[in-house]
Amino acid sequence: MAGWLPWLRLTVKAIVLGLALAFVVLMFRPDWAERLRDAPAVRASQPAALSVQTPRLSYAEAVAKAAPSVVSIYTARVITVAPVLQNPVSQRFSGLGQPRSRLERALGSGVIVSSDGYVLTNHHVISNADDIQVVLWDGRVTQARIVGSDPDTELAVLKVDGSDLPAMSLESAGGSRVGDVVLAIGNPFGLSQTVTQGIVSALGRNQVSNRSTYEDFIQTDAAINEGNSGGALVNAEGDLIGINTFVLDRAAGAEGIGFAIPVQTARSVLTEIVEKGMVVRGWIGAEYGDAPIIPGGLTPGTTRGVALMFVYPGGPADAAGLRPGDILTRFNGFEVVDRLDLREREAALQPGSRVAIEGFRAGLPIRGELVLIQRPLARRS
Repeated sequence: MAGWLPWLRLTVKAIVLGLALAFVVLMFRPDWAERLRDAPAVRASQPAALSVQTPRLSYAEAVAKAAPSVVSIYTARVITVAPVLQNPVSQRFSGLGQPRSRLERALGSGVIVSSDGYVLTNHHVISNADDIQVVLWDGRVTQARIVGSDPDTELAVLKVDGSDLPAMSLESAGGSRVGDVVLAIGNPFGLSQTVTQGIVSALGRNQVSNRSTYEDFIQTDAAINEGNSGGALVNAEGDLIGINTFVLDRAAGAEGIGFAIPVQTARSVLTEIVEKGMVVRGWIGAEYGDAPIIPGGLTPGTTRGVALMFVYPGGPADAAGLRPGDILTRFNGFEVVDRLDLREREAALQPGSRVAIEGFRAGLPIRGELVLIQRPLARRS
């Protein structure tokens, strides 16, 4: 034990001397303490102060860009109410049996698509209207006239007086994808300039309603209510991608399933109506449905096409010798996939176009030509 005492005394003296020396140094150079405190080894031993900033998610800029182009539409029409009483004696003395007229009002939305006042909306918004008033983004109210309507696509074009109006571009916004964020802007229940948000749920939806003949809808879960019809569906940058048109019947339990007409269709219909007053489409003069798919096909390798269900007397199909039950598999040099494919192909051609057709009758091949005529206008209220 006595041998350890000298070493212990020496160690204590060294510690005391070191502490004294450190005290003296810090008295004259306090900045060294700051350097030691900021040294990596020291910082690593202390909890780091985190500074995390959560990005602010907002679509305010997109709304500010698009909303001024969306208008509210209010329509009115006079309708005749049938007599309440059917007994002639009661009608004569009570006066209640006479037809009466009343004013019916409706509302919707629209999108300004040119600075001089052309407005796109839905056909059903303005159908049979006697008076149409448009409320602009700044509260101004103006009368509108119908330039033309296309029930086959559920679109209509209005014209309001004005210049330098905030028009929304109909140029493609780069294409929509399932999952893209979208905003629906319109006039639901008269609450003008209302914005709802959702995503693109699906593309190319068809056979989902009896509202239109040509269906290629954008499906979205953005809330679309009564009065939103004809309003804008825009992407997160505020670019127009569709015209809102309808939702599935909520009475059937549907929730968040709405549909919009793609901007490409809207642009085509607008051009036709402004230039011609209507949309002109070619037509073969027949009603048809998808051909039944039979294992192995009607003939080896044939499983697609359309089956003619009704041929209009005197029409192009009738003149070409086609009959109900015939299967068309090629039209104008292209394979016919289904009835929607044929409907789009015939509509894309002008009346008077001569096209080659191929198909089958009772399993035997048929070929011929027909000359398209103009498709009759759809009759929808």
